[in-house]
Amino acid sequence: MSTILDRTDAFCARFGLRIPILLAPMGGASPPALSIAVASAGALGACGALLMGRDEIVAWADAVRAETDAPFQINLWTPDPPPTRDAAAEGRVRAFLGRWGPPVPPEAGDMPLPDFDAQCEALLDVKPAVVSSIMGLYPPSFVGRLKERGIAWFAVATTVAEARAAEAAGADVIVAQGAEAGGHRGAFDASRAERDLVGLVALVPAVVDAVRVPVVATGGIADGRGVVAALALGASAAQVGTGFLRCPEAGIHHAWADALAHTLPEETMLSRAFSGRTGRSIATDYARAAVAPDAPSPAPYPVQRGLTTPMRVAGQQAADVHRMQPWAGQSAALAKAAPAAEVARGLWEEARGVLS
Repeated sequence: MSTILDRTDAFCARFGLRIPILLAPMGGASPPALSIAVASAGALGACGALLMGRDEIVAWADAVRAETDAPFQINLWTPDPPPTRDAAAEGRVRAFLGRWGPPVPPEAGDMPLPDFDAQCEALLDVKPAVVSSIMGLYPPSFVGRLKERGIAWFAVATTVAEARAAEAAGADVIVAQGAEAGGHRGAFDASRAERDLVGLVALVPAVVDAVRVPVVATGGIADGRGVVAALALGASAAQVGTGFLRCPEAGIHHAWADALAHTLPEETMLSRAFSGRTGRSIATDYARAAVAPDAPSPAPYPVQRGLTTPMRVAGQQAADVHRMQPWAGQSAALAKAAPAAEVARGLWEEARGVLS
């Protein structure tokens, strides 16, 4: 136990935390209120800034800092190459989606993404304690500018090879994402996201043994037992996403939050059905239909995200979780409908109880 607590204490001291718990940066589900709440418990708040422009990133940081001086992380995706468009294939997807929601216009797939360079400049201006990456590595020039400003870089890795590459590129911490995680898989190579499915119990010790920097474990952790397991495997902290989604501060739709409470591990699934990038969601009627043999192949990211938008909006309006984008990790049913500060404190209190 002393070795584990020495490791967590060192991590917390380095990054200004009171407990070794991190909120996962979840795009579309990390409003300022959630980070403010977890920060009040001594955990690290987070923002998934994938779809946020420069002004939105600055506004998010300003809103958090208006309520707390605690540290937080902001996460960006490493951009994919421009997608290859296929009008005929997209037409088949549009026809399929039209059976689940309103008709999908051809231009729905023309989904613009925020300018990545402008997002990076916003991060440098905001100067969070931590900037994290997923889907690849930051350019060396940006890494250098982060280090000049004293901003730590946390790099998400789904394999040992990715972890080694991230450390070599200058990452200060590796976030080892197990295949149990909800939301998008962080694989550097999108084509390997559904093949290199390494569970957290195997991934964490392998990454810990392969790198010299601290490792944070994420994926399938939603209670104190999961935190203890991650720390026993060599992690210095645990990152939790789905475990916070039922908190009122997360602000997700009640139909999604309610469904999480009843979702068993085997009732989640991986697919590219929502965005074109592999992610884990509740195994809804739509998600299952989208991976059936007779379903059209999803369009590439972010075209598929645009094409599914009419269905997802209709699902929200109808409170129909089967037409939403209900991301969920395999431990979804462990998530508590309680204030986020209480959940964060409870994770560490339960973990300390198990350790002692």
